[in-house]
Amino acid sequence: MSKKLVITNNIRRLRFFANEMTQLELAEKTGASRQTIVALEAGKYSPSLELAFNISNVFGVPIGEVFMCDNKGGEQ
Repeated sequence: MSKKLVITNNIRRLRFFANEMTQLELAEKTGASRQTIVALEAGKYSPSLELAFNISNVFGVPIGEVFMCDNKGGEQ
C-alpha cells in the first residue's frame, strides 16, 4: 500500500510576522498568482520546488520552516 504525502505550511503565520504581508504581495514577490498563494495556504495545492524555495527566500527562512511533510497511511 502506498503512503500519502501530506504537505502542510506556515505561510499564513509567516505573512503575519512579515508586517502582515498580503497574499498579493507574496504572490508578486514570488512570481506566483494570488490564487496560487490562497490554494497553498488552504492545503489544496503543493508548490513546485522552485516556488517553495522562492517563498522561503522571501521570508528569509529555511524551506523546512515554511513547508513540512508527513507520510499518512500505508505501511511504515
